[in-house]
Amino acid sequence: MIDPATLLDLEVDTPALVLELDALEANIQAMAAFVRARELGLRPHAKTHKCAAIGRLQLEAGAVGLCCAKLGEAEALAAEGLHPLLITGPIVGPRKLQRLALLALGSPGLMVAVDDVAAAEALALAMATHGPVIDVLVDVDPGMARTGAATPEAALAVARAVEGAPNLRLRGVQCYAGTIQHIADAEARAAAAEPVHKQLREVVDALAAAELPCEVVTGSGTGTFALDATGGPFSEVQVGSYAVMDDEYAPNQPLVVDEPTFTRSAFLLTQVVSANRAGRATIDAGSKSLSFDGPLPSVQAPMGLVYERAGDEFGTVVGAAAPGVGERVLLGLPHCDPTINLHDAFVCVRDGVVVDRWPITARGRAD
Repeated sequence: MIDPATLLDLEVDTPALVLELDALEANIQAMAAFVRARELGLRPHAKTHKCAAIGRLQLEAGAVGLCCAKLGEAEALAAEGLHPLLITGPIVGPRKLQRLALLALGSPGLMVAVDDVAAAEALALAMATHGPVIDVLVDVDPGMARTGAATPEAALAVARAVEGAPNLRLRGVQCYAGTIQHIADAEARAAAAEPVHKQLREVVDALAAAELPCEVVTGSGTGTFALDATGGPFSEVQVGSYAVMDDEYAPNQPLVVDEPTFTRSAFLLTQVVSANRAGRATIDAGSKSLSFDGPLPSVQAPMGLVYERAGDEFGTVVGAAAPGVGERVLLGLPHCDPTINLHDAFVCVRDGVVVDRWPITARGRAD
């Protein structure tokens, strides 16, 4: 584990999204080894980092592919030569389906998730119009009421629609229980995962009974991967935040004895721009640099400070020994995915020295 205080003196302008490469590489290797030991596939979710350089490291470590939440993310990463990609969110509308078909022509192994019969029929028409055959997963709703077929019967209907279309190839199912990933207590998180496993097994059994293909059973996340890899019906796991870690995942207790420990590799380096009140200092990082859809960011260095919101451009750190003007403050990322999306590049650091800048390739690609 690195000492966050060693990052305070980096020669870089602020606010800067800092990536400590030793910690990043250790996280990537630890997850790959854990999953490999259980003979499962690893398909990391690139929606977290949106960075071609990190995705390439994950593939080199043995990942079977990468996930993208949006079509635009997949287009950006495919343009950098990263394959195969799975788009985990639904793609609807003729313009997006045309883009998807064009992407499929040049992105080997591209796979998409579908949760509705009408959506499957529209996908089939788009693929037939433009030529490619595309791999498809049936998305299953684990109770989030967001996307996914809500019952085994609905999932089976979607699977039959996919299997019956000549330009679609049914590969299996996807199920992501996002609502349970941040339950800090291990027993409570494990208990919440049980009905998800049960529901997913029912869907897998229904496809088997109908003699429909189901070689891929994908899902999971950084909060449940250890349990899903040992007791769930998954053939592979989708994990994202493990590579960088954040304040949402930091409180989670381990689920199994040999669960690997992941450390923070991404931070936001800021500096004090005003300090006119005792015990308070204003730093140059507000909502334009940090996502506030989760907890407020932790202060990693110097110790003894608490972050408070103070607007779009600014934040406030409060503590008995608040720093003075020009001093640096290192923050943990509150919610890594949307925070990273606010920045153009990672400032890459090794042994306390800036060694590179990695573009956040798919930044802003919410289309």
